[in-house]
Amino acid sequence: MNVNNDSATPVHRFRGVAAAMLADQGMLLVLVLLCAFFSVVTLDEQTPAGAEAARQLAASLPEELAEGGRLLVVAGRGGDEDAFAASLAEQAAAAGWQVVAVSQGGPREARGALEELAAGQAADVIACSSSAGAWGVFDGLGKRLPALAEARVLRPEPSRWPNFLKTTNLLNVANQIAVIAIVAIGMTLVILTGGIDLSVGSLIALSSVAGARMIRDVCGGQEAGLAGMLAGAAAGVVVCGVAGLLSGGVVTLFGIPPFIATLAMMLVASGSAYILAAGQSINQVPDAFVWLGRGADLGGIPNAVVLMLVLYGLAHIVMSRTTFGRYVYAVGGNAEAARLSGVPVQRVVLAVYLLCGLLAGLGGIVMASQLKSGAPTYGQMYELYVIAAVVVGGTSLSGGEGQVLGTLVGALIIAVIQNGMNLTGVESYTQKVVLGLVILAAVLLDRLRSRRG
Repeated sequence: MNVNNDSATPVHRFRGVAAAMLADQGMLLVLVLLCAFFSVVTLDEQTPAGAEAARQLAASLPEELAEGGRLLVVAGRGGDEDAFAASLAEQAAAAGWQVVAVSQGGPREARGALEELAAGQAADVIACSSSAGAWGVFDGLGKRLPALAEARVLRPEPSRWPNFLKTTNLLNVANQIAVIAIVAIGMTLVILTGGIDLSVGSLIALSSVAGARMIRDVCGGQEAGLAGMLAGAAAGVVVCGVAGLLSGGVVTLFGIPPFIATLAMMLVASGSAYILAAGQSINQVPDAFVWLGRGADLGGIPNAVVLMLVLYGLAHIVMSRTTFGRYVYAVGGNAEAARLSGVPVQRVVLAVYLLCGLLAGLGGIVMASQLKSGAPTYGQMYELYVIAAVVVGGTSLSGGEGQVLGTLVGALIIAVIQNGMNLTGVESYTQKVVLGLVILAAVLLDRLRSRRG
């Protein structure tokens, strides 16, 4: 007797859709949960500083004294203190307050400003930065200086906010992971074809050294202009592109396993970097060279992060909308079937190793810009972090399955874990254990997903 199971079909379909969504969005969910966890455990009292503190105090100035009220601004010197004093004075003046004085320095300067006010025109409000507000000169002010007995002393009010979610910390996380994430784009393409590239860490060092030496020896060193810096950057990227092309050629033409071919290239690139740099760092580059690595021209977002996002957008379009992207997946899924279907397998494999080399070279230039020098020691162990980002992002080591945007999520997961552990005081050795377990868990999940498939 035949049993009709049509009634169970919607349930099975729902389970299938749910499983697919979990597979696609699982790592993104992990990233969100990690951010939530570290936000909770790093919740702390935050004292505003700089322009933020100035905005808070400007909003709390007594409204009844807004027109013609006299204000004394007290702050320390340098960095946030200068920003606080300038911003508060500007905002108060715009609101109609008379800024009678701006005292910057230490308690001695503040005491002198207070005594001068008491001897002449008094102040209605004394606005202090967070650090200045803790000085003892304001204790018992009315008894020591009766002329200022009615003056209100305002200080920024602290609030509770996670250290992890501070804007500076989030931008720092993104900037620190930029090099790994950029190189991981090329590694994703290589792994999607069923290969691996162990040379990317050494290529980062080689690119930084080649670029810095080009600028130092050919383009004018510290006096180099924009053209010279671009030439140095191009030299670093091209050298690494050639190295990637050689790796791909060895793999495709001679059938050498990618692990062996790129291991050899790793040693060649590392040795070449030391030879070019004579074992020393090369720091004779212009100050403007740090624009790519340290600059932040788009709303405070680091330029390296902007470059990283642009590259991921382009890579996503290429992999999801172009013939080349389909070829990469086809080669990784079944190279022989792809060949019989007319896919130029060797050219595709050669292209992904070339792209991986070029992106490793670009990552080396970004790192050289961040550190304002090139050195053969850069990029050590980066190949492992790059591979970890790709694997954690859901790309299968067997090839043919994964997404470029998943790699970005994987890189962010690694960065969030490292940053969160730094904020919570976890020692570096323990961090390595945790990161290793995360990578192992990602590989195990990949294997389980493959078996279910």
